[in-house]
Amino acid sequence: MRLNKNWLLLLLILIVGLLISACSSDDGKEVSSGEKSVAELPQEIVVRVNDDPDFLDPHKATASISYQMILNIFEGLMAPETDGSLKEGLAESYEISKDGLTYTFKIRPGVKFHNGEDLTIEDIQYSFDRLMGKNGGEKMSNSFDNVASTEAPDANTFVIKLKEPNSNFLYSLTARQSAIVPKSNDGKHNENPIGTGPFAYVKYSPGTNLELKKNENYWKEGLPYLNKVTFTFQSDDQAAIMSLMANEVDLTSVPWHRVSEVKGNYNVSHQNNNSSLIITFNETKAPFDNVKVRQAINYAMSKSDIIDSVFAGYAVPLGSNMSPAMGDYQKKGLESMYTRDVKKAKALLAEAGYPDGFKTKITVSSHNDIYSNIAQIVVDNLKEIGIDVEIEVVEWGIWLDRVYFGRDYQMTTIDLTGRASAYEVLNDYISTNESENFFLFKNDEYDKMMTDVLKEADQAKQMDYYHRAQEILAEQAAAVYIADYQIVWGSDKQVTGLKNYPFWFHDMSEVKFSN
Repeated sequence: MRLNKNWLLLLLILIVGLLISACSSDDGKEVSSGEKSVAELPQEIVVRVNDDPDFLDPHKATASISYQMILNIFEGLMAPETDGSLKEGLAESYEISKDGLTYTFKIRPGVKFHNGEDLTIEDIQYSFDRLMGKNGGEKMSNSFDNVASTEAPDANTFVIKLKEPNSNFLYSLTARQSAIVPKSNDGKHNENPIGTGPFAYVKYSPGTNLELKKNENYWKEGLPYLNKVTFTFQSDDQAAIMSLMANEVDLTSVPWHRVSEVKGNYNVSHQNNNSSLIITFNETKAPFDNVKVRQAINYAMSKSDIIDSVFAGYAVPLGSNMSPAMGDYQKKGLESMYTRDVKKAKALLAEAGYPDGFKTKITVSSHNDIYSNIAQIVVDNLKEIGIDVEIEVVEWGIWLDRVYFGRDYQMTTIDLTGRASAYEVLNDYISTNESENFFLFKNDEYDKMMTDVLKEADQAKQMDYYHRAQEILAEQAAAVYIADYQIVWGSDKQVTGLKNYPFWFHDMSEVKFSN
């Protein structure tokens, strides 16, 4: 009996051992397959962007490429949602008076800046004073010209009073337009940017990358997941794909004609860009001061050539400065106003006094190949109506300095950044908007539409104003409105939590690596 018991004991031990081994194979895959649990994965991401930011100071930045990155550092009283709506940000709650003039914000308690300082009402007052050019400083934004006063009745309350009702005012309070920065960092916001966002500034290496680290004291509990975010600058799309395939970057936009190469081995997602890709003019320089010349160019350009050859079909044609991503705010049908008609284009040129055409130059930025590719189609299309176009390719910084800020150009092509509100999409063309109206468009009816819509509380009537504004841009041929193109993103298969907004923003707050 003793012998039999020993054999039974050995048999029992063997069975238990086999069970333990089986469980290890099933539940502990990292042992046999080399995979790691989420906690063990390195939570560091490398994101490729096309070029350097123009400024790290959020009150000075103007380029959409800058906001892709720095909105991870900064926050505003309000915050954007992925559907274009707004939610509370550094403001825990807010109230608007019945007359639409007084906005009262209760400030979220317990928020800290990246330098460890508490967010105070003085920092909020300082930020708006800086934007408005108070206390002898340079005005940095036109968005607050309608502000009558700001005050802080107590340590947790901030009040903004307007001169006139503004139906779009809350959209001016996100980090994109009014980031809250610490007063103690005055004079150093560009060299050492400090905010309250999910990631803190570490280092900027011009021409190479921007490094951010996790904000360990972020007020949103449990976020962010990533310990480090590196935005690496790479202008060449083809080289970026090679970097993705070599595991040197984890996230990049994918050239449309190379999507098939990326599918399968990487996650692929599409984002409606909600921007307006345009060919535009300096309307103070002849011959572009003549509306018939601008209309002739519209009739001569083939949008389908650009959509098919540059974007491989990943785009929708536009007729004005509004994408279908904006839903009912877009005026439908304008995209067919200028169906290609070379004969009509030539007739309009003759009526404008240019029967034999003219010579001109299109200046484009080198930071994205699409602009040079579009410029070549411009050359080919306009040659058919007698317009001889020279292509000038310049670096991004030079384009910003000469074209956007200096208005020293004849023609250019660029995509105007998507924004969360219809007003912000269209206000670039207001004649008094000196900071953004780089085409120098001026139309009295348009200015009136954009003034009246801010005073209108009824959303249906607001829609009418926006629709008429788009019609004016099309009728006046303020630009050749080509398309809203889709961004195709390729990412490491372990990357999750990416969010798409109706404007360019690589929101890293909920991104993580997981099996």
